[in-house]
Amino acid sequence: MQSAEHPLISIVVPVHNESGAAGPLAREIAAAFGGRAHEIIFVDDASRDTTLAELKALMAELPTLRVLAHTTNAGQSRAVRTGVLAARAPIVVTLDGDGQNPPEDAPKLADALIAAPPQVALVGGVRQKRQDSEAKLWASRWANRIRKRLLGDDADDTGCGLKAFRRDVFLRLPYFDHVHRYLPALVIREGYENRYLPIGHRHRETGQSKYTNWGRLKASVSDLLGVMWLKTRSRRPGAISEF
Repeated sequence: MQSAEHPLISIVVPVHNESGAAGPLAREIAAAFGGRAHEIIFVDDASRDTTLAELKALMAELPTLRVLAHTTNAGQSRAVRTGVLAARAPIVVTLDGDGQNPPEDAPKLADALIAAPPQVALVGGVRQKRQDSEAKLWASRWANRIRKRLLGDDADDTGCGLKAFRRDVFLRLPYFDHVHRYLPALVIREGYENRYLPIGHRHRETGQSKYTNWGRLKASVSDLLGVMWLKTRSRRPGAISEF
């Protein structure tokens, strides 16, 4: 039974200038989660095209769709956080707004997390047969190798936007711009575990990437140093008793 008032799963999708893609993606997500207690939250990050108008027009058609909007562009991580803060469900699933994450893969990540023991806080997607340029694939492979070596996390594809995680754990994690790329390492830092499942990957049909390899490199250097520092400042209390 579907319910936007008492959902079990909140699907959060950050979008920025995704005219022509956001509407079809919302319909695909609704179909993928049909019959489940869910809500779909699109967060428009101050788009300058018709993305917001297209999403608002869909609300009458899709009763589980909620649309939030930033007045100022704040980036993907902030849009994800806005959606998670607004989410009503204990399980959150995120997808990239460009439509390259197939929505039909999203329920299996949510189901795996629901079935997992409490210490598992995140189930991440690992993109198979990625439909990206050779330059982007090369940069991604090297970035993942360097990040895993420096942070000691267990993610082979941390840049994949399709993830399922426990809302309460996410809100315990430190927030910074680009945090969405470091969730596996931060989940481990908090004392929880990650799991991963293979998912599909599609060509981008509309719009263009918001990032370049050079832009990712500039941001990743300071981000890596920051997360490394956060790891050194973590102290776990062990079991907690209440009397």
